[in-house]
Amino acid sequence: MGDPKQGNQNIKTQHDFDAIVIGSGISGGWAAKELCEKGLKTLVLERGRNVEHIKDYDTAFKNPWEFPHHLANTVEDQEENPIQSTSYNEGNKHFFVNDKENPYIQEKPFFWIRGYQVGGRSLTWGRQCYRLSDLDFEANAKDGIAVDWPIRYRDIAPWYDYVENFAGISGKAEGLPHLPDGQFLPPMELTCIEDYLSGKIKEHYDDRILTIARVANLTKGWNGRGPCQFRNLCDRGCPFSGYFSSNAATLPAAAITGNMTLLPDSIVTEIIYDEQKNRATGVRVMNSNTKTITEYFSKIIFVNASTIATASILLNSVSRKFPEGLGNSSGQVGHNLMDHFIGSGAIGEYHGFENEYYYGRRPAGFYVPRFRNINEKTKRSDYLRGFGFQGMGSRMGWRAQSLSAGFGEDFKKGLLSPGPWNVWMGAWGETLPYFDNKITLDKNKKDKWGLPLVRIDFEYHENENAMKKDIQESAAEMLSKSGFKNIQTFNYNTPGGTAVHEMGTVRMGKDPKTSVLNGFNQMHDVKNVFITDGSCMTSAACQNPSLTYMALTARACDYAVSELKKGNL
Repeated sequence: MGDPKQGNQNIKTQHDFDAIVIGSGISGGWAAKELCEKGLKTLVLERGRNVEHIKDYDTAFKNPWEFPHHLANTVEDQEENPIQSTSYNEGNKHFFVNDKENPYIQEKPFFWIRGYQVGGRSLTWGRQCYRLSDLDFEANAKDGIAVDWPIRYRDIAPWYDYVENFAGISGKAEGLPHLPDGQFLPPMELTCIEDYLSGKIKEHYDDRILTIARVANLTKGWNGRGPCQFRNLCDRGCPFSGYFSSNAATLPAAAITGNMTLLPDSIVTEIIYDEQKNRATGVRVMNSNTKTITEYFSKIIFVNASTIATASILLNSVSRKFPEGLGNSSGQVGHNLMDHFIGSGAIGEYHGFENEYYYGRRPAGFYVPRFRNINEKTKRSDYLRGFGFQGMGSRMGWRAQSLSAGFGEDFKKGLLSPGPWNVWMGAWGETLPYFDNKITLDKNKKDKWGLPLVRIDFEYHENENAMKKDIQESAAEMLSKSGFKNIQTFNYNTPGGTAVHEMGTVRMGKDPKTSVLNGFNQMHDVKNVFITDGSCMTSAACQNPSLTYMALTARACDYAVSELKKGNL
């Protein structure tokens, strides 16, 4: 597969490249692969430390009892890392930043979850992969919300095919127009209780289904990787390359071309703009350890630092022509921040299937695709857009049963037998793009590298709150109609950022006056800058977005190289 470190390492004397990619996460890794395979000498800049595939997965084979606190987070963790510790445990905390060393300002609660290392959050992502459809791409125009997407499903469909065929996505075709099928590896199996619930939903409803999750876990060997070992320890890094990550897939593909130079510990402080050429000529980079500054130059630049970081780089890249940030003539950079909202749904018990169980640790649950506001029949009067349920069915184990009252020999024997089956269902809901949900830079407060602190101002509105109410009622109704008992709804009121699906701060659009990027993720104002991470999203949809970032990145790279060859960049 090649070593991501391969390529020209003599960076001290070579500062000129064909392309620069900022960030090595899911979209940055794809940009590196595509540009390198198309023959461009490409510099990949990562602000965090180097992580070598397999070698640096130190906890991958550890058992729970081998950790000092058996995978639990300590009080010290919660004090030192109040944000990141909501997402990590002892097995993967080394793939998350330190909150005290990387502060930001919350106008209202917002969890900015970050992984500063080669591979970024591709090492710890949830791996759920769903296509968007024209229900999503046409939504803003039909609802009169924000701006219209500059693309439709037909524009991106072949690129979904392309990235799925490389990444490897397991799943089951269902023939839903609003959740298009993809190029799937064999699906994982539902447990008996999930299969039962799927049948009951089909029996009681004609507008919804329950299917196995579509995930970037390899159910068979694929492109020299995998298969998945069903250990469900993905977020520690996978020595088997059983799921898609930059480290396991795209960066090795880029490295094997000999065209990639990978430079970790490199913080991009700003993009250098030449007013005479009306082009970005390169980037100014600070070594995160020594704080020395170096400039690197290229013909095209792909910014893939992740939604909030990408916007902050642009806002910090000021010039006479762009005093409010590079490419910000529209005034939209930093605005329209979105994140899916999670933490509401229902859980219920089912008494039956006592002689049934399951084995292995399946690294994915089930999915109930969106069924609200699909058509006139499913239209709601209290909110726009919709949500999709993710869930899991399992038998109650000894840990849960140990909370029950009891003592003595019979109680101990009872703990050795599995309890009743239960199903948990939680929704991922679409947040609308609001102009006032934004990130800005605080010019008076700086981090330890002397860069302005990011200030995040984000809140959910009435549309999201109305959807949460329906989510709880819908989940409880499906479980009740399917014969579940002891049904409890929940709404954790989790803050923005909890889904780790931040999007929208550098949106695509048709009009340069109201958007930052065109239909090829190319900056309206500065033609040789492309942005294909979550910041480019014009609306959020309710599907997990990473697959769309991959497809948009591959498509934008193809366009950028074509334009470069034509002399247009």
